[in-house]
Amino acid sequence: MTSWHAMVAGLQTSSVKGGFEGAAEAVEIEFTPLGAYMCLGLPLHHLANCHVHPDDVLGAGWSARLSEQLAAVREWDGRWAVIDDFLARRMVDAPLPSPVVAEAWRRLRARDGRLSAKELADATGRGRRRLQALFREQIGLPPQSVGRVLRFQRALTLSPGACRSLAERATLCGYYDQAHMNRDFRELAGLTPAQLRPLADRAAMRADAPVEGWLSNVFER
Repeated sequence: MTSWHAMVAGLQTSSVKGGFEGAAEAVEIEFTPLGAYMCLGLPLHHLANCHVHPDDVLGAGWSARLSEQLAAVREWDGRWAVIDDFLARRMVDAPLPSPVVAEAWRRLRARDGRLSAKELADATGRGRRRLQALFREQIGLPPQSVGRVLRFQRALTLSPGACRSLAERATLCGYYDQAHMNRDFRELAGLTPAQLRPLADRAAMRADAPVEGWLSNVFER
């Protein structure tokens, strides 16, 4: 088991468990892949399926300086302003993503990952190998893996009223069948869809708030 006070993580294709003991306050910043590429300024395949200390990416002392400034501000609006300032300075002279990757990412998002590598190559006019290289650099994973994650997210957040069974959910989200969806859930979340349902229900009860999609309180994108 590894203890972290701060970390940076890229896209993951396996389940990761984390937690803490006692009372704590924390900030989580989520980027789109292309936003992360611009802000962090490094090939994102170095962060895929791993976790690193922020200072290894952003420079020695970066996380300590940010933590000290956040702790010195009592209101959350002020803390968000501190974070905005830190990130804005990272964006000065940031590398711009390839228009090819931006277009392919837009198409994958619009179809919730349900596009093949060939369809992406045809749509962007680039070969599959070139697309794979660009995706590894600027998103972190090859197109097939990115599509798999997006399809998984769609299955997680699909409205309860959109389907009558897990088999229908699998079909609507582009899986071959329910067994295919179950395998992806086990690999990406460590649990099957049926096993995740009670967790979502308990999370909704603790929050005393309705769940938007039967798993959205457990897995937020």
